[in-house]
Amino acid sequence: MKIDKTNNLPLDQFINLALYDKNNGYYMKKNPFGRSGDFITAPNITRLFSEIIAIWTITFWKSIGSPKQFNLLELGAGNGEMMKVINETLVNFPDCYNACNFIIHEKSDFLVNEQKKNLKSKKFSWLANLEKINSDPTIFLANEFFDAIPIKQFFKKKDGWIERFVDLNDPKKAKFKEEKIDIKSIEKNLNFKISKNQNIIEYSPEAFRYLKIVCDLIQKNDGGMLIVDYGYADSKMHETLQAVNNHKYSNILDNIGESDITYNINFHSFEKFINQFKEVNSIFTNQKKFLTNMGIIQRAEIISKNIVFSKKTDLFYRIRRLIDEKQMGELFKVMLIKKKKNIFKIGFSN
Repeated sequence: MKIDKTNNLPLDQFINLALYDKNNGYYMKKNPFGRSGDFITAPNITRLFSEIIAIWTITFWKSIGSPKQFNLLELGAGNGEMMKVINETLVNFPDCYNACNFIIHEKSDFLVNEQKKNLKSKKFSWLANLEKINSDPTIFLANEFFDAIPIKQFFKKKDGWIERFVDLNDPKKAKFKEEKIDIKSIEKNLNFKISKNQNIIEYSPEAFRYLKIVCDLIQKNDGGMLIVDYGYADSKMHETLQAVNNHKYSNILDNIGESDITYNINFHSFEKFINQFKEVNSIFTNQKKFLTNMGIIQRAEIISKNIVFSKKTDLFYRIRRLIDEKQMGELFKVMLIKKKKNIFKIGFSN
């Protein structure tokens, strides 16, 4: 990868370069999803996942009063597979479908083109700036979106906090460096004490910027946000930064621009950030509980009555990948951000 800036970059700027550089960034030049890519997401495993998200969307739309016009906006729609199935499912519910304005927010021009190939309906539009959305209530969907946003890392030392940087003076021999930082100035910007009881901090300034925009829009126009991502709810943060290439873990500093760089979301920090907003709150569960509460097993049983045994076996194998606690069922979490006055809990009640 050709790098113009031969200097030290904070970790989040390095990740942004590796993933989103216009010419050489990982997400800007290839479709990383599916068997031929580097990883498989839930919508690629079985269309039932996307159907469940569609059914959940209908029930949440009803909880905000079934508005005659609303936006369904997916953040980072990958190859468009989930939105395609949601569109096909909502057609069967005309009141909701006719009210729905499908929108995608995507940073990668390459992936926008992939999405446009997959999504031929005129109901779809693409929006670069979330703050320019119309004033209709919006339901935001973020499936494996936040884990792809660059993060910062801070480590507590005896004499204070240091931030992780990457030395790119020789890109072929990139190495980590550290610089002292003033954690209090960072906490002032965040408006909460992210360092309290921590030895390691991983957080994304851009992720919190997205959360702020979304929470402001929910307070102003109504709606909600469904986040599905891998992560953990501990109050204590861990170091979780990793790179993936061809379905295997790889070195973050090797083959810059050829590997996905990701991390596990600390949902406890998300919750603390969301608590700053007077009119919104969040509820939280794991993927196994969410999908089973939404009836994914019963739906699979209905479908499997009319298919041959080998396809039935394959279907339940795929469902198990999504809900098994040793696979995606516990690792993946589901969070809903909504107005406090909306007591909606479908998919989240135990």
